[in-house]
Amino acid sequence: MNRQALIRGVLPLRRSYHAAKGVYGYLPVAETPYVAAPTISPEQAQYSHLVNAYRRYGFRKAKLDPLGLRFAQIRVPELDVNMYGLNEKSTVMVRDDVEATVSDMIEFLETVYCGPIAAEFMHLESWQERKWFGENFERVQTQKVTNEEKLRIAELMIKCQNFDNFLALKFATVKRYGGEGAESMMAFFHELLLLSANADIQQVVLCMAHRGRLNLLTGLLQFPTVQMFRKMRGKLEFPEDVQGSGDVLSHLTSSVDLELPGADRKVHVTMLPNPSHLEAVNPVAVGKSRARAQSLGLGDYARHQSSRQGDGVLCVQVHGDAAFTGQGVVWETLALSQTPQFRVGGSVHMITNNQVGFTAESHIGRSTLHCSDMAKAIDSPVIHVNGDYPELVLQATRMAFEYRQQFRKDVFVNLICFRRWGHNELDDPSFTQPVMYGKIGARKSVPDTYAEWLVEEGVLTKEKRDEWVSEHTAQLTADFKRIDSEPPRALHLEQQWKGFEQAPKSVQVWDTGVDVPTLKFLGARSVHVPNELNVHPHLKKTHCDARIKKLEDGSGLDWATAEALALGSLLHQGYHVRISGQDVGRGTFSHRHAMLVDQKDDHIHIPLNNITDDQTAFLEVANNLLSEEAILGFEYGVSIESPRRLCVWEAQFGDFFNGAQIIIDTFIMSGESKWLTQSGLVMLLPHGFDGAGPEHSSCRIERFLQATDSRESQSPADGVDRNVQIVNPTTSAQYFHLLRRQMVVPYRKPLIVVAPKILLRHPQAASTLAQLAPGTHFQPVLDDPAVKAAASVTKVIFVSGKHAFALMKERDEKKFTDVAVVRVEALCPFPLEELRNTLMRYPNAKTFVWSQEEPRNAGAWTFVRPRFANGLGITLNYAGRPEIAWSATAIGQVHQAEHEAVIRDTFALVSK
Repeated sequence: MNRQALIRGVLPLRRSYHAAKGVYGYLPVAETPYVAAPTISPEQAQYSHLVNAYRRYGFRKAKLDPLGLRFAQIRVPELDVNMYGLNEKSTVMVRDDVEATVSDMIEFLETVYCGPIAAEFMHLESWQERKWFGENFERVQTQKVTNEEKLRIAELMIKCQNFDNFLALKFATVKRYGGEGAESMMAFFHELLLLSANADIQQVVLCMAHRGRLNLLTGLLQFPTVQMFRKMRGKLEFPEDVQGSGDVLSHLTSSVDLELPGADRKVHVTMLPNPSHLEAVNPVAVGKSRARAQSLGLGDYARHQSSRQGDGVLCVQVHGDAAFTGQGVVWETLALSQTPQFRVGGSVHMITNNQVGFTAESHIGRSTLHCSDMAKAIDSPVIHVNGDYPELVLQATRMAFEYRQQFRKDVFVNLICFRRWGHNELDDPSFTQPVMYGKIGARKSVPDTYAEWLVEEGVLTKEKRDEWVSEHTAQLTADFKRIDSEPPRALHLEQQWKGFEQAPKSVQVWDTGVDVPTLKFLGARSVHVPNELNVHPHLKKTHCDARIKKLEDGSGLDWATAEALALGSLLHQGYHVRISGQDVGRGTFSHRHAMLVDQKDDHIHIPLNNITDDQTAFLEVANNLLSEEAILGFEYGVSIESPRRLCVWEAQFGDFFNGAQIIIDTFIMSGESKWLTQSGLVMLLPHGFDGAGPEHSSCRIERFLQATDSRESQSPADGVDRNVQIVNPTTSAQYFHLLRRQMVVPYRKPLIVVAPKILLRHPQAASTLAQLAPGTHFQPVLDDPAVKAAASVTKVIFVSGKHAFALMKERDEKKFTDVAVVRVEALCPFPLEELRNTLMRYPNAKTFVWSQEEPRNAGAWTFVRPRFANGLGITLNYAGRPEIAWSATAIGQVHQAEHEAVIRDTFALVSK
């Protein structure tokens, strides 16, 4: 078990050569091109090749499988000494004047690179990184693990095992996804947190799937076991006065200040909530880590040059072997690791490698030798370690942490272990893996084996081990007895969220206007061009100069101008703003230009980051790679870190959100209900039927509406349910107020904006400064401004979005003086009272139509129809495209014919 014992046969030989050199003194520091000298002998050169072969290929024959089922039969011809023409009895110079036989060196190389711990690092592009890793991998393995550390590891693992045994006894039918077979992961977690505290890491953001999660929560992260037992007993997770349903047992979370023995200071650890969609939480953890760095003023957000990316905050990602190779979000997240606006200074990854996923063994669960092979694509090293050797797990953790601190890159520990039971404790895995589980059933547990070895070494006594178990069992038993007397708890809205609240049931109106002089100042600064910046001449005329003219006139404020005024005003008030997407700097439709690019040297200038000399809040424009799931998950992570940051994600086209459906369903739409986690994330989804085809027309409004908790029948006394806000604004002023409202209110709710395409520059969608002034706000319903004689209106057309302008144009051209077009700007919460008040203006209306450009099986139709009927007593007539299997046609003539038919059908209904 002990590393020193493992290489006992080599150590005396090593000391006889050069005691001062240590283990790593054996090997040439550099690779062959850097070692070779003009006078080097052919045999010496071949020896250097052999050393590098072990560094590059040694992992392939390493003794990594605790079950002995894999890797043992792998033949690695590159490690055959005969390939290099070496005689095992010959002598080579290993360093300076130190000599050794080839046979001795092979024994050493086999021990270091082919034992229960191995590494892949020779693929790294940087020679400095390869050199560092080679030296330190050999050094770390010989670092003495103190008796105190051994006892700490043993105690953590024994209690981890005892916890699983206690749950199996008291909650026999509960799926706990225990850590049995992977208990040595506790050595990883404890060492990593200890190293973090001593390296001035203030915050550790941790994401983890189900396997061993409960063990970590109670074993290190101080989650109250009585609360966990309450959950297992089926009791309420949150107090009755808190709006929230809770989640399954394996998704419980923790946020705690840890003060570990031997640590210089406390470290705050946050274990993020996670859905059962494996690995989906990874980008959320990375996003929250970067946001925390901004809150602390570190890394990319530091005001001084001495701060490095990754200072103060560490992201730790814990994966499962099958999910790591199978889930696409893993690669999307890894691809972000070194990109601007997304990097966090390197994550430390640990793969809990059970060697089986559900019932799929590794040979059918992936196409690579190791589940960690994806790491090599982002130029990251991998340390493989046999889970039967907890001391080596500790050493692997040290190595990984040191590498991350040195190079600020991702690093991976592949903990190869096993799963004592099936996918959960109620499965019988022998149905599908009889050989594997025959091996598992015949062996002792890792904690017991390690404890017995420590007893043999005289480090631990049986009495002490039994004392750990009895004391731990007594504590668990005491908590078990308190299940019925202990009340549930809700630990949300603390720390940076203190002072915020859950959204009220009542509908509230918030004044989101800004005084006109401030708006004019902010608008001018949003297009200010420094003298030294060579701005594109077309942008100078159509963007910068045109915006100044609009501000001077106080009218014609287009979508981009209103957005700039909203964001600028929030920055001016001290709120950070982050906007992310694949084209957000310029805007998909070349409308935003939040960043101006120097036409001579590509230098980027962001005007809104230069509003005043003493500016304290800034706009981060994050143009990103072609990913939806990881990016949206990242932005969700940013949004939950602090309520004082507006976070906006814009899809290139609204249709593309479906690549991130898992994030939407499991985090954005349900995160607060499950975990009490509030998010003010804004999603901008460009939408509109204009002949662009089935992937560039629809943001699938119906899918978002289906995922709301808005009830079809809801009286004013019931209040308003809203897990999210869904809006379809038709003027730039409405958009302005929506963005500002996200920060003004004392709670946070996701905002889904059915964003425009043609309305970005449409004159009827433009607004005036007066519409943004104090006393103004977002209006859930916009009445028809063209109706002068409301009593003459006998037909009302309800509509949501840009389709309203086509209807109003047709109505005006055909002179339908008895028709009003009412725009429903907010869909959730459903504006029942605002609609009722609007209808009171039309007492003679008898015909009511819902008109939409979307197909009947899409859009808002199925959502609004029962709410009009139940809440307003109105039976709506439908006018729109018929049901189709795709969202929109890509044939121009077909699109135009459909559009004309929708208009014709709408007015046919009101002409009866």
